[in-house]
Amino acid sequence: MTLIKSWYSAANDADGSFPVNNLPYGVFQVGDQPPRCCTALGDAVVDLSVLESVGLITIPESPVFSNDTLNAFMASGSANWTAVRKTLIALFSEAGDDRLQADKALQAKAIIPKSQVTMVLPMSIGDYTDFYSSRQHAENVGTLLRGKDNALAANWLHIPIAYNGRSSTVVISGTDVRRPLGQTRPPNTDAPLFGPSKRLDIELEMGVVVGTSSTMGQPITTKEARNMIFGFVLLNDWSARDIQAWEYQPLGPFQAKAFATSISPWIVTCEALNDFMVDGPEREKPLLPYLHEQEPSLYNIKLDVFMQPQGSSTNSQIASSNYKNMYYSPAQQLTHHAIGGCKMNTGDLLGSGTISGDTHNSFGSLLEMTEGGKLELTLDCGTKRKFIEDGDRLTLTGYAEGDGYRVGFGECSATILPAPAFNDDAKDA
Repeated sequence: MTLIKSWYSAANDADGSFPVNNLPYGVFQVGDQPPRCCTALGDAVVDLSVLESVGLITIPESPVFSNDTLNAFMASGSANWTAVRKTLIALFSEAGDDRLQADKALQAKAIIPKSQVTMVLPMSIGDYTDFYSSRQHAENVGTLLRGKDNALAANWLHIPIAYNGRSSTVVISGTDVRRPLGQTRPPNTDAPLFGPSKRLDIELEMGVVVGTSSTMGQPITTKEARNMIFGFVLLNDWSARDIQAWEYQPLGPFQAKAFATSISPWIVTCEALNDFMVDGPEREKPLLPYLHEQEPSLYNIKLDVFMQPQGSSTNSQIASSNYKNMYYSPAQQLTHHAIGGCKMNTGDLLGSGTISGDTHNSFGSLLEMTEGGKLELTLDCGTKRKFIEDGDRLTLTGYAEGDGYRVGFGECSATILPAPAFNDDAKDA
């Protein structure tokens, strides 16, 4: 597909993230006004509650866009998602429905410069699950921990591995993240220590947003899973590697990942990404039938990671990967999650797992880039890093590229603040 030209000129920038081809969904706020739903168009947000209030957008469940989350719209189902997207494309296209284009007063109410708004979490997140589905990442980390011959666990090529995380600490891009406290056990010591994590890391991921619910006790197929997925966000699953190394056996990550997960504010829909779907990988081991997919299942989305130390004006790119570097697709992850009868709910968030490619500059975590802290990264400003230090700002970006346009996700960024003051010697009163 080529660029859909818009009468709103800022949406026609070939290097911009938000042409008419995209039309992601988010939730915004102006000052102390109540949050409401929006889409992105060029350099502006479009207040969907305004368009809904004048009848330019209608679905049987209306009104839904005056809500402070997208949950009601997502729960209304894929037929409504398709209908609203079709309406929006017509309203913003150069040769489409001219009712908004011709009404300057309505434009002034509905189209708001991004500089005037604050983006907030786009959905109410009931549950958050983080997968481990990039083979290169799993092999890189497995090699560091167990050696090359035992890099992958026996089950990894058969099932999408995951753990249940904390939805309470999923935060929107731009929210500062405080360095966590916890237990660690340094090498060659017999007992753990308590204090701030010294090996703080990122995980370059995509987040899958579940749109419609499933029924408890009822498994779903990969085709049904596709129809349940509303869209995708950028996701950084912050990780305290030293805390993780001490706690993860036998049950996996806990405090090492519970302190924060950052997501981008825009949910890019499956329909906006359909033209960028690619085939999954060749299988070294055959998957069981319930995980089979007969059509392209992954997405060609370029992903980049940037680091900017405190006081530096230089934002250094430290990695570049792609969402197509996955062994398990979003539909396979969702299908496996529900196969035992787990109920999936509107607004549930699934992390893809760290997305790494097969070259050193495509690794999705500092753990891999520095080989567990053995190497140093030299940033463009000359600063060296093994792991994240206080004041560092980490940013994820991503986009799919078409013929003369991009479907972008915006940014997923946060600055790391020092650990909170805490006296672990204090006694209960």
